[in-house]
Amino acid sequence: MKVLVCGGAGYIGSNMTAILAAEGHEPIVYDNLSKGHKTAIGNAEFVKGDLADYELLVRILKGRKVEAVMHFAAFIEAGESVQFPLKYYQNNVCNTQVLLSAMESAGVEKFVFSSTAAVYGIPKMVPITENLPNEPINPYGETKLVVEQMCHHQSATGKLRYVALRYFNACGAGHNCTLGEDHRPESHLIPLAIAAAMGKRSSVKIFGTDYPTPDGTCIRDYIHIEDLCRAHLLAMDKLEKENELIYNLGNGKGYSVREVIDTVKKVSGRSFEVVETERRPGDSPLLTSDAAKAKRELRWEPAWRGLEKIIESAWQWHNKYPNGYEE
Repeated sequence: MKVLVCGGAGYIGSNMTAILAAEGHEPIVYDNLSKGHKTAIGNAEFVKGDLADYELLVRILKGRKVEAVMHFAAFIEAGESVQFPLKYYQNNVCNTQVLLSAMESAGVEKFVFSSTAAVYGIPKMVPITENLPNEPINPYGETKLVVEQMCHHQSATGKLRYVALRYFNACGAGHNCTLGEDHRPESHLIPLAIAAAMGKRSSVKIFGTDYPTPDGTCIRDYIHIEDLCRAHLLAMDKLEKENELIYNLGNGKGYSVREVIDTVKKVSGRSFEVVETERRPGDSPLLTSDAAKAKRELRWEPAWRGLEKIIESAWQWHNKYPNGYEE
């Protein structure tokens, strides 16, 4: 299948591109390189373009005879979304509307959307199931939910078959540890802790140590990037017979901030300074997934279970590419 991978030069998009190619599909990477890295896409076909460019999107979708679209081109920083909400609405909502309109014009129906567990906000219960209320607490989560709603209404017209995949914490390095996280600036805990272990940062921060958890720090659900991407393949296949799907993607097991930091120390064999500071607004004590629906309906099962193995893959990548991707 010919698949347009929007944001395909980014962390998740590049891993998805590699898996699509390995499984015999034809990925076409569409990215403006504002966040992504061209060297991460290997030999895949590349189109430099912006999601706001309706005419280019229609031309690519029609000219390449694209059969499905995967969308990884959103802005993802919850804290930044609070500071710059219009930036997030422009890129995550308005540009996605342009993409969906281009798909409609080109007659492309299958759409795999990278959503987020942030649509649940601070849940009333954990683990989180898909039928819990959607109550996002920041513009990032709001914009993802708006896109889900937009897809729902477009699907009702019979012109769109879509799946919204609500991620928990994507992490690790895929494709034999050659495709890892290189966000600039970086805000995710595992790469930040690895940077501290490598001596590239003076310390790593813990935001809040008085939560009602066993060690007082927040607990999150970490899912390896390859497990995440394999769920996308299964979901894309299921769109052959379904019009509208929503799944949580996570391991179902939580690890605290302190456990993550301690595991990085163990894997690296190095110590580094840990600074305990105040809570961040909006952080929930515990966020873990119930991915039973994806396991049942997609026959998906995460292969990367333990946090140590996940962090080992990330550690290998950061040591292979200590300065990140070249471009």
